[in-house]
Amino acid sequence: MTIICAGSIAFDYLMTFPGYFREHILPEKLESISLSFLVDSMTRQRGGTAPNIAYNLALLGERPAIFGAAGQDFEEYRAWLENSGVNTRYVRIVPDEYTASFFANTDLSNAQIASFYTGAMKYAAEMSLDELAGETIDLMVISPDDPRAMHRHVMECRERKVPYLYDLGQQVARVAVDEMRCGVEGAWALFVNEYEFELLQKHMDKTAQQIFVQVPLVVVTLGEKGANIYDHGELTHTEVVPPQRILDPTGVGDAFRAGFLRGYRLGLDWKTCGQMGALAATYCLEQRGTQCHCYDAESFVARYRQHFDDEGRLDVLLKAVA
Repeated sequence: MTIICAGSIAFDYLMTFPGYFREHILPEKLESISLSFLVDSMTRQRGGTAPNIAYNLALLGERPAIFGAAGQDFEEYRAWLENSGVNTRYVRIVPDEYTASFFANTDLSNAQIASFYTGAMKYAAEMSLDELAGETIDLMVISPDDPRAMHRHVMECRERKVPYLYDLGQQVARVAVDEMRCGVEGAWALFVNEYEFELLQKHMDKTAQQIFVQVPLVVVTLGEKGANIYDHGELTHTEVVPPQRILDPTGVGDAFRAGFLRGYRLGLDWKTCGQMGALAATYCLEQRGTQCHCYDAESFVARYRQHFDDEGRLDVLLKAVA
């Protein structure tokens, strides 16, 4: 059975600013803000939520598939993903369009200012789960994408009783409230960061407890404070894995989701799943770019055991990739 990762497919243009954004923002002048930052460096990386999650799953032995729209410039990216163990047969190529692009500027405190060009991504709303007819879908990951595509995937998953993980991400600010409510209420799992969870509660006019009643699994990432995992409202907390260095926070949440899901697929308990997510996130944080880190199962388990006591549970991962 397969995990299908639906979401944006993009190139990331990552820039670094050798200062602090907060020093250049005048709160009393926000209505007329006009800023330009001279950056020290820029790199072009492969990105997008669907490939990011899929790439990290593949590192841990999964063979996920991505489901989304890309442009005429995708072929080199496709070859990279296939060589990494990701199935790209369900990517729709849109002629005369470029693949979506994410432009992120990160300062010394890891604060970010970002822009996103949709490009071919706007055609993802035309894609139907009918295109996945040859797959037995174990789980659909619905991650940030064109809002219309996200809603269509939600509706089709609900109609076909396909379990899905709902990951609004930055689109929590754009998705219509009715569509957000539909996505949350039908989800097997909801993954958000702390800020997104507060915003989601505000938009839906629901408390956290009301959401816990509706969604079997809710995972709230807390940055350097770790993550809270709510199984029907019952809390499990996991800590982060201290990074050896911090280069770029872009894609860390996607890596966390992949590590967590790999643990779930192996039948591990939620705490171990969260710890696997934490370690996968740290590997990403230590590199510049969302798919520039690499490891095998043996090194992953060895590093995991430097920080957590799994009492041998992760042997199942080693056996799965042997």
